[in-house]
Amino acid sequence: MNGLWKKAAYLSASLSAAGLLAGALIFWFSCPCDRLPGGPLKGELVSAPISDWSFANDAPLCQIQVAAIIPWSVNLNCMSEGGELYLSCARCEGKFWSSAALDNASGYIGISGKVYPVSMVRVLDAEILDIAWRSRAQKVGPGQGVPRADHWWSFSLTSRPLTQ
Repeated sequence: MNGLWKKAAYLSASLSAAGLLAGALIFWFSCPCDRLPGGPLKGELVSAPISDWSFANDAPLCQIQVAAIIPWSVNLNCMSEGGELYLSCARCEGKFWSSAALDNASGYIGISGKVYPVSMVRVLDAEILDIAWRSRAQKVGPGQGVPRADHWWSFSLTSRPLTQ
């Protein structure tokens, strides 16, 4: 009888592990979802360089994919001002995606079902940060007329060749 219980325990553990793996794979290939990260972005890959990103203001959210140990994507506010593209991130220091972007500037941005190869650079210039902050506030509403928080980061994104 003891051997039967061991077999049942192994079977139960194996089924649990298979269920967890299946759930993780579904999550990985279905997200980013709300605040949950995901894997590689899905959508039509656009390799042509983009010089005017103003269409990003029509998308409620964008998805950024960074090159970490594995492809990692999250939903973020994106906004354009003067054709330039920016991402916003509150309390960004130490977040997995931002740390990966600082280590490797090459990534992808998903906007309205299309995926664009981009280079990401953290904005440190206060004047440009204020421009991105005002553009974000104009797009999403909250923050209009409020000074930019010190913990708020922005990244400037530019098109990059697909081969990088």
